[in-house]
Amino acid sequence: MCAITKEQVFDAISTVIDPEVGFNLVEMGLIYDAIIDETCNVKVIMTLSTRGCPLHQMITQWVKEAVEKLEGVGEVEVEVVWEPAWNITMADDNVKKALNG
Repeated sequence: MCAITKEQVFDAISTVIDPEVGFNLVEMGLIYDAIIDETCNVKVIMTLSTRGCPLHQMITQWVKEAVEKLEGVGEVEVEVVWEPAWNITMADDNVKKALNG
């Protein structure tokens, strides 16, 4: 059985900062799920704040690299989905305050 938890995956991803707004992807509500199988392969389900995000490839690569740093992790896959569409209400309160300021 795999010892990696969803919380550990989210903690790892929280080191990835969206360079456009300066907040991490977890607090922005962009990470929808992390699915961990019994062999410690991890699939991250996430979105981006805009479909035309110019940093799409870079951000997904940063997420993959952050999760790959977890001890014992297997294959890491990052899937970007557009449903549900992201909006500011999905972000933590501190992000909402800063962006709606």
